[in-house]
Formats: sequence, structure tokens, C-alpha cells
Amino acid sequence: MNRDYPLEKVRNFGIIAHIDAGKTTTSERVLFYTGAQHKIGEVHEGGTTTDWMEQERERGITITAAAITCFWSKTSEKDKKDTSKKFRFNIIDTPGHIDFTAEVKRSMRVLDGAIVVFDGVAGVEPQSETNWRYADEASVPRVCFINKLDRIGASFENSYKSILDRLSPKAIRMQIPIGEESAHEGVVDLLSMKAYTFSGNMGEVVNESEIPANLLEDAKKYRGELIERIVEQDDAAMAAYLEGTEPSLEDLKTILRKAVMANEVFPVYCGSALKNKGVQLVLDAIVDYLPSPLDLPPVTGKNPKTDEPIERHASDDEPFCALAFKLQTDPFVGALTFFRVYSGTLTAGSYVYNSSTGSKERISRIVRLQADKREEVEKVFTGEIAAAVGLKDTKTSHTLCDEASPIVLEEIKFPEPVVALRIEPKTKADQEKMGVALRKLADEDPTFRIKTDEETGETIISGMGELHLEILVDRMKREFNVVADVGKPQVAYRETIQGAAEAEGKYIKQTGGRGQYGHVKIKMKKMEPIIEGAKAAKNVTRDDHFEFINNIKGGVVPQEYIPAVEKGLREAMGRGFLAGYPMVDISVDLYDGSYHDVDSSEIAFKIAASMAFQEAASKAKAVILEPIMRVEVIIPDQFMGDITGNLSGKRAQIEGMEERGMNKVVHAKVPLSEMFGYTTTLRSMTEGRGSMTMEFDHYDTVPNNVAQEIIAARK
Repeated sequence: MNRDYPLEKVRNFGIIAHIDAGKTTTSERVLFYTGAQHKIGEVHEGGTTTDWMEQERERGITITAAAITCFWSKTSEKDKKDTSKKFRFNIIDTPGHIDFTAEVKRSMRVLDGAIVVFDGVAGVEPQSETNWRYADEASVPRVCFINKLDRIGASFENSYKSILDRLSPKAIRMQIPIGEESAHEGVVDLLSMKAYTFSGNMGEVVNESEIPANLLEDAKKYRGELIERIVEQDDAAMAAYLEGTEPSLEDLKTILRKAVMANEVFPVYCGSALKNKGVQLVLDAIVDYLPSPLDLPPVTGKNPKTDEPIERHASDDEPFCALAFKLQTDPFVGALTFFRVYSGTLTAGSYVYNSSTGSKERISRIVRLQADKREEVEKVFTGEIAAAVGLKDTKTSHTLCDEASPIVLEEIKFPEPVVALRIEPKTKADQEKMGVALRKLADEDPTFRIKTDEETGETIISGMGELHLEILVDRMKREFNVVADVGKPQVAYRETIQGAAEAEGKYIKQTGGRGQYGHVKIKMKKMEPIIEGAKAAKNVTRDDHFEFINNIKGGVVPQEYIPAVEKGLREAMGRGFLAGYPMVDISVDLYDGSYHDVDSSEIAFKIAASMAFQEAASKAKAVILEPIMRVEVIIPDQFMGDITGNLSGKRAQIEGMEERGMNKVVHAKVPLSEMFGYTTTLRSMTEGRGSMTMEFDHYDTVPNNVAQEIIAARK
């Protein structure tokens, strides 16, 4: 079986945006125009394809990233039926709500490009900035689409300016709108200098015409800026342009394509997805400017046996290598593992090697996705995104590869959860079902954590926000039939130290028969950040929050007890020191100790290490850390004073204010503990007209008076 589409005709891209910028509506138009569905679903009617979970349709928001395969011929191609002219799109629709940020982050790793959708009234919003940052980290080329230009208050120029000011000065307009608000009719393409309007029932007919006279001067001016920006990217074109020769349209597109793929230029398009204007030209831009898998540098990883760096090129002839980027429990087929193939091919019925765990898995079935519909395939090729059914040990971020040529790709890093809830099953019968449900949900979502409170035996779940946890509890009820009582949302505080200290722990127990003896001496200090590219010393193990240095000389603590010491330290960190919250960013150096030939044991050293940790923490200026949120409040002008005063009373740092349309926008950093239920307060203070968005920014030390209250509440 051969590949049905050449690699250069494949585009893997995502659609990313702030919540309510019209991202899913844009996706629905894309599916309609590419023929993947025969009618358009609307978010406000609850009939969309990519939002297929019940909660998504009820709330009108996207929760899970849905992957869809569809096909597109460029608008200018006369014969739409000629398959040789078609491009294959693998699209991932991602959520805009900050609580589901893990979905955006994981999708970025497997995308080759992205369409970033903006609201034509609001321009750049907080989640647009976070998504843009994730795309920067993953070096994903982007095309911008300023949507909703039919809305009251829409302004292409203001939105475009907000992209330049807040995201990147490398953005450049490729189009200008023909009219705005209710007069929005179409767009002017600055490269071809043609006007485009859209007719037919669903805007499927694209009409090309001359530019309206009232826009001609603007179009010429902006085209000049665009051409200058393009020729700047190529020395030969620049020299010719300075001598008065403008490159041909094809040459301009070729230069621009290279610049977009190098993240040197971000083209900006415009229109209104809801009113069926402009989407087809964005699809043409995906073909013209976003990379195929062949245009990308080879993927790099490590040999799991030798730690040597290795590369894999985008070719069906190379050894198989893929990254599992998402798990999903499907009511019909069971566990689905989504993966992106970076090299080689995979056939249903074969075995793959999971180099992250060292285990082998059988690929019984492979499915390609049309949102929630599935098409079974025998074989997948390089550059494709598909899902395997029924893998047992593969989790998010694991590498699947050929056992004869193993490779481990870099793992996806996820943010830590900031909100926790206590949860308990309603009945005994729900107890076991709840454990299974929570485990499955945690496998799917790496920002969702479960732990058991050792003292009370209660289950505590934590996630990225109140909505995140609310939806997970709701899914538990609907998908797993588990009814549970939940407590109030709690802040996921942390503890750390600000000083350094030395301590020793000695555990000696003499009872009848064999005794217990463990003795360690440690130095504790704050962990220093890793220097990029530096290799860890042989005697150091470290993760994101803890560093353990084994400086034992001459066997004063025998080698077989060292792992028990590290385990004791880690467990003590998990229990915290001041108020029982986990400790982070701590470095411990085990430098001395002693043992007893007969009485020493792993458990004795574990307890000794735990005692030493507690003593060192008591001397090293332990403090409590709290999550600080980046908050944006949008309110009518007359409520400005009340709202800023209210925020100041919540220990907020107000960082700036701006105007957006008729409203004022306040930017602030506020402790999460002060923000529970704030939406209700905001609505009552602004007659229901205020709105806010909030996302995690960083952890910071809690002021002493607040710390005392937290400690007292935990006693």
C-alpha cells in the first residue's frame, strides 16, 4: 500500500485563539469549504463537528483538541475535482480557555504551522499572548486571521496594531477589509491587488474583481510596505528592487514562504467566519506559506542506550519514529492514543517499541480521524497524525519507534496545577468506579493530578482552574456514571526555603531481637536553575523541583542505602514543613553518615533522612509560596474606580490600563486565593457588564500575616 498523498502536499496545522475569538466557527468553515462535511455547524446552535463532547456543546467552548483530516484545492485552481491539485490538511482544533492550556501546549509539539485567530473588536487578548508564547517556544510558523470584522466596534487597524505591539513587530498585513461592522463585504488582497467578495448560500463562491476606488490609495500604500518587507528577506530581490525592478508574484510568494517558515514574517489576513467571508483565502495561505513535513528540519532525539543525539528525517524510508501527544477514552473503541509520525511508516497488526518505558506494544488498529468519526487505515506514513486503539502503557509524551533503531524524543513539559478540590464518592459502589475514572482522566490530561491525603484518607484532585475541575467532575458523572461530592476549591500552595542549613538525622531503635540504625548528615540550600546545555554530574539526580547530591566518600553510608535516603528526603518534601504543602526548589547534599553492620536497613536510613530534612528545613527559613494569576478585567469606563479599588483590596498589583473600543481594560497580577468567586463580584459591581480572564503567571512568597493564617488553618 502506497501513500495516497505526496509529503509536500501535506499540511499539519492547528487553529489557536483566545476564548470566543471565533476559532471553532472558523474550523467549521474550513471543514465545509474543504468538503469534509456538507452542512455548517454553529457554536451558538450547539451543532459543531469539532466540539463533539456534550459539555463542549452545552457551554459553547472547546475542551479537547480534535484532529481532523480534510482536502483542499486552491481557490484559483479551476478544476476542483482534479486530485493531483489537492492538498491534504491534518487540522487540530485547540481550546481557547486558559484552564485547558495543556491541550494547546501538547498540540504545538506536533503541529508544523498554526492559524492564530483574533477577535476584530478585542484584538490581542491574554490567552492570545499565552498561545503565541507556546508557539514561539515550539518555533511554529503562523498565519494570523483577524475575524469578526462584521461586529459592532470591529477595527482591522486597531487589531493589527495590537498584534504588532503585544505579540510581534514581524506581522505584516496581506489584506485590508472592504468595509467594517455591518458594511463588511470582503477583502482586498495586497499581493495580487484584487478585491474578493463571497456569494452563494454559504459564501462558497469566491468572486474576484477590481479594488473599489475608495480603497485604491490605501491598498497601494500598504502594498508598498508589504513588498518592502518581503524583499528585505532576500538579498538578490532587495538589490533588484532598489534598482526599480519588482519581483514577479511567484518570486514574492517564494521569498515570503521561506520567511514565514523561518518565523521572520507573520502574514495577517482578515474577514468574518460567521458571515462566510475570507476563510478560503486563509486556506490558500496555508498551502502557499505554511510548511509541509519536508520543509522542517529533521526531528532530534537521544539514543536511549548511549544518550547520543540522533536525527530522523521526514521520509517513509527512515526507521519508524512517532510521538504520542494525547490520550482519549472513547465510548466505542476504548483508549485512543494520538500520535504524530516523524519518520518511517506503521502498519496495523505490527509491534512498536516504546523507548520512554522500554516496553513493546502491539498496534491492533489504526484510525484516522474526522473529529468524532473514524476511518480505519491499514498503514500510516511520515507526516501523518493518527490514533492507535488499545495501547496499554503508552502515555502522553512517550516516543514510539522501531526497536532496531531506538530514539527518545524530547518530552512535552506541562504547567503545574494551581487549584485543588477534595472529592469523595456518594456511595460505596462509587468508590472503586471513582478510582478507575480518575485514573483514566489523569492519563488523558497531564495537568490533572490525584493524590490521597495521608492523614484523612481523602482524595484530592488538582488542576488548572475551577472550570477545569468542574468539567472533569462532570465528565466523571457522564462518562463513568460516578456521582461524587466535591469540597470547595483550594489553592495549591507550595513551600520552599530561602536560606541554607546543615542537619543530621539519627534513627536508632533497640527492641528485642534485631535493632534499627540509620545516620545521615545533609546540607540543604535552594536549588539553582539549570544552565542551558550543562550536563549533570554523575553523583547528582535532579528533576524540576529537587536536586539530590551524593557526596558520600569511603562508603560511610553503603551504596545500597543511598536510594532509601533519597526516597526519605522526597517523601519529607511531599509532606512539607510549615503547613503540609509540598516543598519545591530544594537541593540536598548528603555528605556524611554512619551505619551498623547488623542493625542498618533501608527503612532506618529512610527515616533518618526524613528526620534530617525536617531539622534542616526548620533552620533554612522556610516560606509558603502562592500562585499569582495574570488577570485582565474589561469594564465600562464608569466602573473603573470601583474595580481598581476592589482589586487593590485583594493584594493586586495593577500593571496597566488601556482602552478597548468603548471599554476600559485593567491588567493586574493577583493572588489566586483572592480570586475565587470574583466573576460574581465583578458582575454585581458592573451591572452585569464586566468580564474577566485569568491565567497562572508564577509562584511568589506569601506575606507573613497571610502565611500565619494559612498555617493556623492547617493545624
